[in-house]
Amino acid sequence: MNYQQTIDYLYETLPMFSRVGSAAFKKDLTNTLLLCERLGNPHKKFKSIHVAGTNGKGSVSHMLAAVFQTSGFKTGLYTSPHLYDFRERIRVNGTMCDEDFIVDFVKRVKSSIEEIQPSFFEITVAMAFDYFVQQKVDIAIIEVGLGGRLDSTNVITPELSVITNIGWDHMNMLGNTLEEIAFEKAGIIKEKIPVVIGEKKTETEEVFRNIASQKNAPIYFAEDKFSIAGYKLLHDTIEISIDRNSTISDYKLDLAGIYQTKNILTVLQAVELLEKWKITQQNIQTALQSVKQLTGLHGRWEVINQEPTVILEVAHNKDGIEQMLSHVRKINFDRLHIIIGVVKDKDVEQVLELLPGNANYYFTQSHIPRALEATVLQSLASKLNLEGRNYDDVNTALQQALANASKNDLIIICGSIFLVAEVNKESVTQQT
Repeated sequence: MNYQQTIDYLYETLPMFSRVGSAAFKKDLTNTLLLCERLGNPHKKFKSIHVAGTNGKGSVSHMLAAVFQTSGFKTGLYTSPHLYDFRERIRVNGTMCDEDFIVDFVKRVKSSIEEIQPSFFEITVAMAFDYFVQQKVDIAIIEVGLGGRLDSTNVITPELSVITNIGWDHMNMLGNTLEEIAFEKAGIIKEKIPVVIGEKKTETEEVFRNIASQKNAPIYFAEDKFSIAGYKLLHDTIEISIDRNSTISDYKLDLAGIYQTKNILTVLQAVELLEKWKITQQNIQTALQSVKQLTGLHGRWEVINQEPTVILEVAHNKDGIEQMLSHVRKINFDRLHIIIGVVKDKDVEQVLELLPGNANYYFTQSHIPRALEATVLQSLASKLNLEGRNYDDVNTALQQALANASKNDLIIICGSIFLVAEVNKESVTQQT
């Protein structure tokens, strides 16, 4: 098989969460451990940092990877899902893994795939671990796929565990209370391994403290040591002043979303605990200015056009949408246009209830089986007095929004990672 045939084989043969939802989620680590055993247990052969959380885990993972790269370390990065290219999931020093490696890997494990019948995610985790060993990385940043306790990545023993925050998402699999969700995320806490909690919440603090105590794991809440002294939202960057023990440090971040003010505290606390790596303040400041360039991160308040401003934002749950709207309220524009598409297994009403009534809406859908039909989304929104037309394709919706917008308007595409992935960026600049 060539590369494209190999990718097609993985998509067609293995249950994939992004396409079919919870049916692809394996609620134990057996398959991952079996695959790793047959590969010589690669998960035991490299140093790592494990990152979980409802929102922010992708941004924090990429920021940490940028910091380690800038500090001179060969850095692996495993994240999911991808936006444009499968190989985005597995990077070393920001470069996507080799096509030839993927072809060779699948050839090597094809008999195990047929015997074990793993999920798509279980195979990609094993693939990433095998690649990081082959590439002899100094450290790898590993982002949890879903939850933590039963996530396929949870076979590693990291240098540090990080849990960014706890919010409402995947309740059908993780639990119907914040405490239950926190319990699942806290499953990445390991015996005597320090853990950073990015956000302190009354409902979840005790859960984390109890599990950390059971595991003899030192626990650190980022906001106990670090706080935001001030910030300035610029067009596609954010300048943040951080207070640590009354000492102010300034950072410029090329991830412009206001929610990055929370994520940066998590990153700073994590790096401080990794003192043996001798990462300098200059390393951190340099890295945070170029996260996108260093790691290839997309879709986090990503500005793809000006006049009108067009934003790609992968916010897709209650907390993510709240943070997005918080940013919107702090910037100047004339009219707001929201292009939105969601997946069926989200609490859609919970998201729609947050959206402003005075925006222009374009209801659409991504081209995956999990996508909620645009007509259904429009109908649900109409009951909440959110009015707009429906479109079969996000790019058709975007063309209409561009046609309706003046140069001082703001257009946001949000609601689903998979929707953002289908946006044709080149057609935006051509139309404007």
